[in-house]
Amino acid sequence: MGHFCVICGAPLEPRIIEGREVEACPNDTFILWHDPKVSTAVVVELERGIVLGRRAIEPGYGLWCLPGGFVNDDEDPAAAAARECLEEINARVEPTSLIGVYHIAKSAAPSMVVIAYRGRLVDGDRPSAGAEMLEVGVFELDSLPEFAFPSHRTVVAEYIKFPARAGAAALPTGAAGAPRAAAPSARRVPRRQLRTR
Repeated sequence: MGHFCVICGAPLEPRIIEGREVEACPNDTFILWHDPKVSTAVVVELERGIVLGRRAIEPGYGLWCLPGGFVNDDEDPAAAAARECLEEINARVEPTSLIGVYHIAKSAAPSMVVIAYRGRLVDGDRPSAGAEMLEVGVFELDSLPEFAFPSHRTVVAEYIKFPARAGAAALPTGAAGAPRAAAPSARRVPRRQLRTR
């Protein structure tokens, strides 16, 4: 699929920049950088297991996954993780520590960087299925279902391998103890700066 310059509308051409082939405008400075999408996944801990949702949408319809999803461009990743939990499992979740950061290579779509958190339910909230889930369940670690995404299987394997440790990668918190975050703003970033890497 051909792409076009956002400044002058000319078709972009292949060019080697910083040792890799990218698409660039032959008339001006516009470069189309192919950056990964950033996503989150949360292992929500309960005494009897972890919370998973069975997907009501593609990809992975009918299979189980960790709550999580894409990070908006003006959103802190921990805040995005908490927002996605509220949307998907109808529960307020506090991300408590970092499990890991994972690169997911894709050939037919932008690759992804998944930021995985350990989390806990806030103030006795109980999970239930949000709009993107058929149902929500709590699973013991020795009886997990088939996952929709290999990356979620990797996150859970890492979670099992390295149980919580005192002082483990705690997240920065605001005055009330919740992750620092602001609601996504409606402001527009000026289009003058076209290289965003």
